[in-house]
Amino acid sequence: MPTLKRKISEEDEEALDQPRKLPAFGNSRPVRTLQPSRTTPNLARPTLPKPLTKPNPPALTKPSTTRGTSAPPSSRPAPVRTRSASVQLNSRLTSESARAADAARLAKDMAVERAKVAELQENHAALSRELAAARDQELTQRRDLMLASDEIEALKKQHAREVDDLQADLSQRDREIREVKEDLRLSRDDLERERETVSSLKSTLALQSTAQLTLTTQNQLLQAQVDAHVQTIAELTAKLEETERLVEEKTKALLHGEFVRRKLHNMVLELKGNIRVFCRVRPVLPSDSDEVAAMTFPDKRENREIVLESSSESAMGQERREVYNFVFDKVFESSATQADVFEEISMLAQSCTDGYNVCIFAYGQTGSGKSYTMEGGPTEETAGMIPRAVEQVFRATEDMRSKGWTYTLEGQFLEIYNETINDLLGSHDFDKKKHEIKHNPKTSTTHVTDITVLALTSPAHVRNLLSRAQRRRSVAATLVNERSSRSHSVFTLRIKGVSTSGETCEGCLNLVDLAGSERLNVSFGPGYMGAGAGGGMGAGQVEKERVKETQSINKSLSALGDVISALGEKGAGGAGAEGKHVPYRNSKNSLSGNSKTLMFLNLSPLAAHLNESLTSLRFATKVNNTNIGTAKKQSKTIL
Repeated sequence: MPTLKRKISEEDEEALDQPRKLPAFGNSRPVRTLQPSRTTPNLARPTLPKPLTKPNPPALTKPSTTRGTSAPPSSRPAPVRTRSASVQLNSRLTSESARAADAARLAKDMAVERAKVAELQENHAALSRELAAARDQELTQRRDLMLASDEIEALKKQHAREVDDLQADLSQRDREIREVKEDLRLSRDDLERERETVSSLKSTLALQSTAQLTLTTQNQLLQAQVDAHVQTIAELTAKLEETERLVEEKTKALLHGEFVRRKLHNMVLELKGNIRVFCRVRPVLPSDSDEVAAMTFPDKRENREIVLESSSESAMGQERREVYNFVFDKVFESSATQADVFEEISMLAQSCTDGYNVCIFAYGQTGSGKSYTMEGGPTEETAGMIPRAVEQVFRATEDMRSKGWTYTLEGQFLEIYNETINDLLGSHDFDKKKHEIKHNPKTSTTHVTDITVLALTSPAHVRNLLSRAQRRRSVAATLVNERSSRSHSVFTLRIKGVSTSGETCEGCLNLVDLAGSERLNVSFGPGYMGAGAGGGMGAGQVEKERVKETQSINKSLSALGDVISALGEKGAGGAGAEGKHVPYRNSKNSLSGNSKTLMFLNLSPLAAHLNESLTSLRFATKVNNTNIGTAKKQSKTIL
């Protein structure tokens, strides 16, 4: 029996995926019958045998035994003991026979159980085979189901595509129907309009027939009117001739008014003074690390006054405060733009076209903004006085063209470097030609020998020439400015005009950018290392060259001051003033009394440059107090 149970448990462990087998003996667990497969609905449920029952053990008879006691043996006689032994023997035999009967019955029950087990195993094998077949059938049905699902999905997609195609065809047909309906509607509208047009033409034709009769009558009336108009035209022709005569008279009056306007305009300039001085303070740059000087501008209405303050310590240790007040024709603060500055000098361009000589020059120490004021930057807002003045001249000549004037403009550009004149527009190298300044006191004209003079056609042409000349101009580095102009540049614009009445005029516009003015101890003081040395030149040689440049610049500026002083004394009149000598030969930047002159004084806002600024302001005051006489118009009438 234990062998049978062990065999059944081993079979259970080996077949984990098979249905549970029925236990050989009944126990406390309920008997679970096999459930039919869900995937095999067509299989009949197998008939399972009834569950086994646990056999009852045989009822063994209990032999009667006598309990031993501690009492002393009885005093029965021996025959009684012999009977007791035979009884025990009989009981023992009966018990053994009962046991043998139980064993036989148990063996019989075991045989029956073994038969049942064999039958259950056969049923189990049959059920396993049926289960395997059912699983195979289920797998087959699943494969069939998957194939059918794929086929159904393909049919659905095909059906969807066919539906989309049909929808597209339907939409296309709808659009075609709408287009046809729209064409039909338009055609009906056109037909209706044509019918209306035909009806209108018929009405018009009837009206035209009536109008023709009316026009015939009107034609006769108009012929009579034409005869009257011929007489009126003759009268209007006479009036037109009279009107043309009046227009000619008005034109002459207009030319005379233009002449009077020029005269009054130049009178205004003369009332302002032939030498005017404008002072301009440049703004503080991001690269400026020094302290800003104390500058104030008290005159907020006319902007003609500038005040500088400085403080120093005396030998006694007391603070000494000094105030310097200067008044000029115009003072521009650092916030003034290039357009604001040019607005004050634009009237001088008109003087050039009227036949007057005009000179505008910039003066100031290195780094004070002279080149920026005269030449400006690359944009329209930062354009300097030179390009703006040239554009003003071209505009003035174009305006005068409608009044019968024709102008030709010529330009030249030169520099004065170490008292040597260089042609900036020439194609040759410097120092190849020797240029000299010639002044004719009879005609009050000044010219330079062997200089390149080019015809100017437009402001753009002038800008190109200025850019070309700037690349050839001498520049170098000093302690005051890393790129300092070391030469004077003079741009001359000559204007010649001829009117239809035979009047001619000649004007000249000189735009001068002077070199930086400062003392030697400022430009080449302690710490100067000969910046800009190159080309095989040593630092000492470069320093000597820069010192020579500064000496030449200061010498020429000093000579310019002498010329202005002499012209002022000559223009002031008095004893011996008429024969006063003007030292033109001492300065290449000479001025004559026959010009309208404007000086731009450029100042640096830094406190470190205060002494140089005061020197420039004193020189500008000297120039502003100079009277060089009234400018004369260079014009004549050709008979």
